[in-house]
Amino acid sequence: MSTRTPLTALQVMQDAPVIPVIVLNDVAHAVPMARALLAGGIRMLEVTLRTPQALACIEAIAKDVPEAMVGAGTVRTQADAQAAAMAGARFAVSPGYTFAVGQACRDAGMPLLPGVATGSEIMMALEDGFTELKFFPAMQAGGPAMLKAWSGPFFDVKFCPTGGVTLSNAPEFLALPNVVCVGGSWLVPGDALVLGDWARVTQLARDTQMLKK
Repeated sequence: MSTRTPLTALQVMQDAPVIPVIVLNDVAHAVPMARALLAGGIRMLEVTLRTPQALACIEAIAKDVPEAMVGAGTVRTQADAQAAAMAGARFAVSPGYTFAVGQACRDAGMPLLPGVATGSEIMMALEDGFTELKFFPAMQAGGPAMLKAWSGPFFDVKFCPTGGVTLSNAPEFLALPNVVCVGGSWLVPGDALVLGDWARVTQLARDTQMLKK
């Protein structure tokens, strides 16, 4: 588990306009990928727990690219949160929210961006003290129109929409006052990983800087 200064969820969201949603199948890709994103100005790296290699990738980035802030995505259980923290994750992102996951992240000193798609889920997260949330799956759950509707009753909540967000539709989300950043998988295409095309990853990261709010 990292002993470095803990982050807050808002710090994670405010660092860049986009948090890359990363799926890694090969540990050898982790460090060069992280360095490529850093070169393009992206420090917050969400490595999803969707592959058997994910935890080893998080550990490699935490060890060899300390200037990056590697986090774990697809955190679904207390065990996921604990394993991610032990691997060196600095923050966690979940597709939904449960009290157990929230408490495990608190116990591990990791800020959590819990996933929500309904008003009731937002209220559950708020009851447990979470005011920075991931809106997922953003496009399928109502897109910018849903976030506009939520800005009234949930005026004190900040969102990171993820799911169907692209470089072309990200500006519409980022224009909303209750959106701090977006999550997107387009920064780390699978074919770029396979080919080791790190220059392309760096350029995709640089392209996101024009999205700054």
